[in-house]
Amino acid sequence: MAKAGGKSGGGGKKSMKRKAAAEESPEAEVVAGDAATENGVQPPKAAAFPPGFSISEIKNKQRRHLMFTRWKQQQRKEKLAAKKKLKKERDALGDKAPPKPIPKTIDNQRVYDETTVDPNDEEVAYDEATDEFSSYFNRQTSPKILITTSDRPHGRTVRLCEQLSTVIPDSHVYYRRGLALKKIIPQCISRDFTDLIVINEDRKIPNGLILSHLPNGPTAHFKMSSVRLRKEIKRRGKDPTEHIPEIILNNFTTRLGHSIGRMFASLFPHNPQFIGRQVATFHNQRDYIFFRFHRYIFKSEKKVGIQELGPRFTLKLRSLQKGTFDSKYGEYEWVHKPREMDTSRRKFHL
Repeated sequence: MAKAGGKSGGGGKKSMKRKAAAEESPEAEVVAGDAATENGVQPPKAAAFPPGFSISEIKNKQRRHLMFTRWKQQQRKEKLAAKKKLKKERDALGDKAPPKPIPKTIDNQRVYDETTVDPNDEEVAYDEATDEFSSYFNRQTSPKILITTSDRPHGRTVRLCEQLSTVIPDSHVYYRRGLALKKIIPQCISRDFTDLIVINEDRKIPNGLILSHLPNGPTAHFKMSSVRLRKEIKRRGKDPTEHIPEIILNNFTTRLGHSIGRMFASLFPHNPQFIGRQVATFHNQRDYIFFRFHRYIFKSEKKVGIQELGPRFTLKLRSLQKGTFDSKYGEYEWVHKPREMDTSRRKFHL
């Protein structure tokens, strides 16, 4: 026990000596630093952040992830501080504050298209007055739609057709039964159908839509994606009623876009029944056509909400063909060629 106490006493003396050395260390460090600078050797500095080199050069994965996280946090803090500073300056200036800058997006940086339609263009007005849809817009015909599928459809495709028939008035669903489209189209014309919709599928998932205007065309082929049936939509409303819905065609600005928009418009009757409060929307953004089906909900005299009814899907135009469907000898007005047309992200065709 005495030996142990002796050792502990010796340890206490050593600790006292360390404390005394620590108290004298600042002066010693200054002297050492001066001596180092005199010899031309710089003392090591603390690690600065962000580092002067690329974070991707760090070999250690955990260290690289840590440095990247710290860098992102610092970027976020700087951005928030600049935003607060700008807001204080605007509040101080009041009405004299400069207008807010418009953020740059792919949509407002769009490359100008020569075929963009001017509403006052007489040539466009004449072409639309004499095209294949003129009889519909002159109220000489009323739409009657036939909806069918590819051969041997699965349940998801069949349910999509049934739900589309509740969205489009006077539409009828028929099963394909192995018939070729060249045989179906004459039967449709003889029964006074004005449009034919064919929904194709791949691996039990709907992936394509063919829309053919009868009897003289044109025929559009779309790629279909992001299909959601009514049961898959959260907070959806009750099933739609039989009222004729309104139709909204948004952002179809070019000659090609006008043709596609007129094709969609010709699917619905002329006089919507506003009492049903239902609206079908075809919204074009960056050449993707988003379809939604909503119902208005009047919360008060000033506030109006919308409730999605479904189904929903996204279309992208692949080709536009003159006349009715003819994959072998048909004449195409427009065909999407990715290698030639998708060279710029700011170039759109609809």
